[in-house]
Amino acid sequence: AATAPRILSTRLALHHFDTSYSLHLGALWPSVRAGLLCEQKYGALLNNFAAADHVPQELELLNATDFVSEAPQKAQQWQQGAAAGEAARGCQEGSETSPLLSASISSKIKCYTFPRGDITRFRPAWPDALGLLDYYLMDAASLLPVLALSVQPDDFVLDLCAAPGGKTLALLQTGFCGHLAANDVSVSRTKRLYQILHSYVPKEVRDTVSVTSYDGRDWDQVKGGTFHKVLVDVPCTTDRHSAMEEDNNIFHKRRTKERQMLPMLQLQLLMAGILAAKPGGEVVYSTCSLSPLQNECVVE
Repeated sequence: AATAPRILSTRLALHHFDTSYSLHLGALWPSVRAGLLCEQKYGALLNNFAAADHVPQELELLNATDFVSEAPQKAQQWQQGAAAGEAARGCQEGSETSPLLSASISSKIKCYTFPRGDITRFRPAWPDALGLLDYYLMDAASLLPVLALSVQPDDFVLDLCAAPGGKTLALLQTGFCGHLAANDVSVSRTKRLYQILHSYVPKEVRDTVSVTSYDGRDWDQVKGGTFHKVLVDVPCTTDRHSAMEEDNNIFHKRRTKERQMLPMLQLQLLMAGILAAKPGGEVVYSTCSLSPLQNECVVE
């Protein structure tokens, strides 16, 4: 055992993905696999609290566009194409606008991305006169759960697994949170969340956020049935990280048991999120994984 060559965690992860995702995704898997192994492409989430009116124009000059505002237009084009296809097949049924995209129309969230194939990198964020940074770099797909949550004015919102804080910051950008509870079981990751709030959010808005480090599975014992909207963005295999980074890789052999128990942990967190919501409230469950065991199976 001491002299056997060490198999990299990234290699184990990719072997696992090739075995399971190729069955799940079929002909789509080769292009998805290539995407996983490409350099991560970031979006720039504009900070509405910073005095940075010049930033949209600056980014547009670089050929970046706000994918949130473009979404309804692209959805309409897709629906027209689908309707044309249905007409060609003799179908009479129409299609309705996606609730996610309807939510994004009225959202104050703006996130700029470069076009497909353009791998230009954004400059580092700059502070305004008060020291608030002008944008936050994140994977643009991470905004989709926030848009799906469709926060309304004065909603009480819970981000059950909040750290490192990108989605928490995006929730605050809506300007609608009457109160935001940001929780994460990891104290070290919660410190990162505090740093983001101090770098991007003025004190009067930070005062509407309560940051805690409870075990999310026990949240209903803390404040059950009190939130209009609950985001349950659970720990998962974080597929891109697992395929690309050795550091803190959940496919390391020492973390096998932890990885196998993920769907149970995710189920417990989702149940806690449901119990945290008011009757008639809404819960969004999300992961950074393609695994059906961590997505569809948990929800079912």
